[in-house]
Amino acid sequence: MSTSTETPRAESARGGIPPVKRDGFFGATANYLDERTSISAVVKEFGRKIFPDHWSFLLGEVALYSFVVILITGVFLTFFFQASMAQVVYNGPWVPLKGIPMSASLDSTLHISFEVRGGLLIRQIHHWAALLFVASIGLHMLRIFFTGAFRKPREINWVIGFTLFILALAEGFTGYSLPDDLLSGNGLRIISGMIEGIPLVGTWINFLLFGGAYPGTAIVGRLYTLHILLLPALVVAFIAIHLVFVVVHKHTQFAGPGRTQNNVVGYPILPVYAAKAGGFFFIVFGVIVLMASLFTINPIWEYGPYDPSPISAGTQPDWYIGFADGMLRLMPPHLETYWLSRTWSWFIIIPIAILGIFIVLVWIYPFIEAWVTGDKREHHILDRPRNAATRTAIGAAGVVFYADMWAAASGDLIATHFKLTIEGVTHVIQIMLIVGPILAYFITKRICIALQKKDRSLALHGYESGRIVRLPGGEFIEVHQPVDEYTRWHLVSQEGYAPLVLRPDSRGRITQAARFRAAMSRWFFQDRLTPLTQTEIEAAAHHGHGEHTPELEGASH
Repeated sequence: MSTSTETPRAESARGGIPPVKRDGFFGATANYLDERTSISAVVKEFGRKIFPDHWSFLLGEVALYSFVVILITGVFLTFFFQASMAQVVYNGPWVPLKGIPMSASLDSTLHISFEVRGGLLIRQIHHWAALLFVASIGLHMLRIFFTGAFRKPREINWVIGFTLFILALAEGFTGYSLPDDLLSGNGLRIISGMIEGIPLVGTWINFLLFGGAYPGTAIVGRLYTLHILLLPALVVAFIAIHLVFVVVHKHTQFAGPGRTQNNVVGYPILPVYAAKAGGFFFIVFGVIVLMASLFTINPIWEYGPYDPSPISAGTQPDWYIGFADGMLRLMPPHLETYWLSRTWSWFIIIPIAILGIFIVLVWIYPFIEAWVTGDKREHHILDRPRNAATRTAIGAAGVVFYADMWAAASGDLIATHFKLTIEGVTHVIQIMLIVGPILAYFITKRICIALQKKDRSLALHGYESGRIVRLPGGEFIEVHQPVDEYTRWHLVSQEGYAPLVLRPDSRGRITQAARFRAAMSRWFFQDRLTPLTQTEIEAAAHHGHGEHTPELEGASH
């Protein structure tokens, strides 16, 4: 049976009378909007967009939904917060602070916490959502890195995503500093010291930022403008651009049956994916509310107003900014020189330089890898981390380097909790900052290569069945059970790479840059295992029929 429909426009063109519409209110509304916006074309184009279904892809959604929660709660908080450093005397319900002079920003924050109905809950939802936002972006980027999802044509989207991560750090720090309590004031003092340590221009930048000598009277208002206006606008813009690129380039997917570089296997946005995404949003929202209800965070009433004289012991920044504070704590003291009529504070300059280089290297890594490997192909199928041993090892080294800096930010708490000396803890972390990434690199790479060899063995000879048989010659062997076709395909589905061959240019010269690139390429593919060919798999199956066969190493150096 087939049916056909004609639009009223077509009937009008023939001079006929269109039938009476029985679409109801919603149908009439939809027709009204479509006739004036042509939105149905957009829905048709993007509503059937296919997205793969894998749990690791939810990390990006957690980041998006956390940001939505931040916006919702942030709008509520702006109705009551006063971004002013004008001095007032606290006269609220929190007795320990009664009669204490403080800034209007801290007074309004205490008012939100103790006097506004649901204010403390909203504050804590806002803070927990901010932490989850940064954490989910970080985990999402780690997933992208270790699976190679940043490769062509997604290099620019990696840059956009990492820029979002930096903006999230800035957004979190500006919001963390707004209450003007003792803890946030100490954090601003560290920032002020870092800025002043910049040669030649540091003092002038510090005066410009704080509106005079620290702490000044303008920093809270300026941070508030950044926190609720400029940074959120940038985050929204970069999220929109990021999602546009996801749609344009189509989503990456893990290798599987029927999945190729030219298709995507999954569910359409409408109605399946949209329904699942909507449900997942409420799950994320509910978990954030549950954390905010059960776990206190940033109890500013215990810290009191900021005063440069009392420096409380054990103060820690929020975890996402801890790596910068830790890098400062790891620097040896007295690294200063007097040159050009100025003092050069190397214990400030060196950490800033190290952090800057680290951030830039992460920013441009897709372009570095593409240059080293010479790979100009488009990639829509993700790598298993074990099959890209060098990249995975580099990622592990970077994570350990970040973790060392992060741990240094809590060096004083580590010392007090484990009854150690702060000097001993600092010296150990200083050593691990250098040795740790090197060890992580080599250990991770050897583990990846070992896992590749295990996959090759399973694909060629099957897995151990536990059944022992005796051969006619008296030899005892364990029979290996062959893996099924899908498992074998999954184990051997990887792309083959080879180091770049050093060749002369059009003038017959071999430049130093070409030599360096070839050397980097050899290092990147060192100890790689060449992918199994179909001939090798068929030969193993024909020779052993699932029984015990000698293991083929197949290593290519």
